Amino acid sequence: MRYFIRSVKYFLYFTLIFVVIIAILVFIGAADADISTMFRGGYSALWKIALLFAVISAIYPSVGFIKKEAVTAGSWEEISDDIKDFMSGRGYVLESEDTGTMTFRKKGVERLTRMYEDRITLTARIGGVDVDGMRKDVVRLAMGLESRFRRREE
Repeated sequence: MRYFIRSVKYFLYFTLIFVVIIAILVFIGAADADISTMFRGGYSALWKIALLFAVISAIYPSVGFIKKEAVTAGSWEEISDDIKDFMSGRGYVLESEDTGTMTFRKKGVERLTRMYEDRITLTARIGGVDVDGMRKDVVRLAMGLESRFRRREE
């Protein structure tokens, strides 16, 4: 269900960006305000554009979100305070905490730019934690956690 919701969000996001760009082009006079002259094929081109957005939106969540292992030393109880400190230093606030799991959200306006898909979930595992969320954030955070705990060991 989460995958479907993400796909719909991205479709609406791409459509909104498209409408804003077209509106700006019409406003500055770079394009006619008539759809039939704006696109080759007129109104039928809108269906093709919407289909393209739907295909990209259907594929993107499978590429844009991952789960990655971060190797850390110590038990969950020992490292959970360090993880909270690390995440708060990166602009995340603790959303919820259960036994062996913490979820964080970005604070501020950056949540809007990510369409409120900014949740990072950390789950305890033997030898480290699993980091789940948006690909670019997960890779950066997992590497940062590993680096922090490697320095702590030395």
